[in-house]
Amino acid sequence: MTIVAVAVGGAAGSLLRYALARWIGTAGNFPLGIFTVNIVGALLLGFIATLMLERMPFSDPVRLALTVGLLGGFTTFSTLTLDSLALIDEGRWQMALLNLVGSAAAGLAAVWLGQQLARL
Repeated sequence: MTIVAVAVGGAAGSLLRYALARWIGTAGNFPLGIFTVNIVGALLLGFIATLMLERMPFSDPVRLALTVGLLGGFTTFSTLTLDSLALIDEGRWQMALLNLVGSAAAGLAAVWLGQQLARL
């Protein structure tokens, strides 16, 4: 049951990531779609994980389907690094650095904000 829940969540998250990143696209040469997906995913992960652990405990299959599956499939470190490497290969070191550092910093802030919102 848990494996199926994670797989279904992962498939849904991957489709959502693809659709949102494609819809947002790029800002000039900056991979804004994946950047946005990762920050929104971090916010949702902080919110949902905290809500489920502190406020309304869910069963393991549901918790794992939402966190590991849906949000794990939605956010992606591998795409972040691939986009950053492409920027480096194109000689845009500043954009690559902005993408890497900005994603990490904004992601951390988004997880924290999600936790705080879940605790309201």
